[in-house]
Amino acid sequence: MARPLKGVFMSSSSYSGAADTRAPASPARSRRVVDAPTRVFHALFALCFLGAYLTSEGESMRLLHVTLGYSMAGLLAFRVVYGLVGPRQARLSLLWRKLGSLPQWLGTLKQAALDGTWVAVNWRQGQNLALAVAVVALLVLVVPLTLSGYATYNEWGDWLGEVHELVGNTFLAVVLAHMGIVLFLSLLRRKNMAMQMVHGRTEGPGPDLVQRNHGWLAVLMLVAVLGYWSWEWQQSPHGLISGQAVSDLLSGREAGDGDD
Repeated sequence: MARPLKGVFMSSSSYSGAADTRAPASPARSRRVVDAPTRVFHALFALCFLGAYLTSEGESMRLLHVTLGYSMAGLLAFRVVYGLVGPRQARLSLLWRKLGSLPQWLGTLKQAALDGTWVAVNWRQGQNLALAVAVVALLVLVVPLTLSGYATYNEWGDWLGEVHELVGNTFLAVVLAHMGIVLFLSLLRRKNMAMQMVHGRTEGPGPDLVQRNHGWLAVLMLVAVLGYWSWEWQQSPHGLISGQAVSDLLSGREAGDGDD
């Protein structure tokens, strides 16, 4: 009788060990760091600038170009208001606080260059400062960009068109710098920092920096932008994209196919 009992206990023990080894691993923890309104603003802001830059040449898509430029101004107004009265993690005061430490950080960098003690430099702070400078520059540049665009559209002076083009190219350069900084930090920290603006979360344990996602506000902002685009389309006799623009696009594509 003792042998069967021993066999039963051994088999049950081995079964338990096998079950433990086959247990699924717990999913990696993450925390929310960006809320929905900030992410939707970022996506619409980038889309409007890309569309405005691509439609900046020629008269056939001028109305679309102007509409996208006005959309950027409206989005900036939303971001300023949201940065003043919104939740703490979305406050613009956080950016200004970071920029306030820039002179001190540059001072430590200068001192390290003189002493050769580069280890004393807080490089992570420098990385965050570079990202903050690029973000603030993009927000600030929207003002002269849209104002010069409005003046150009109303033909207040030919020289304003050159100013508008200069500011637009400067804005593009800052956008590319911003993307380069994000890519560099993603490689350096071994995490995709750009995805934070997609799903709002970052890998790693810890409490959520964003307690409430405010999805309703993000939907409201998206509806407002789409409603404005629809209104502008209805106000234009031939729509925001003229038939000539579509014809030019198709003729250009056919010419490209013929060259092949």
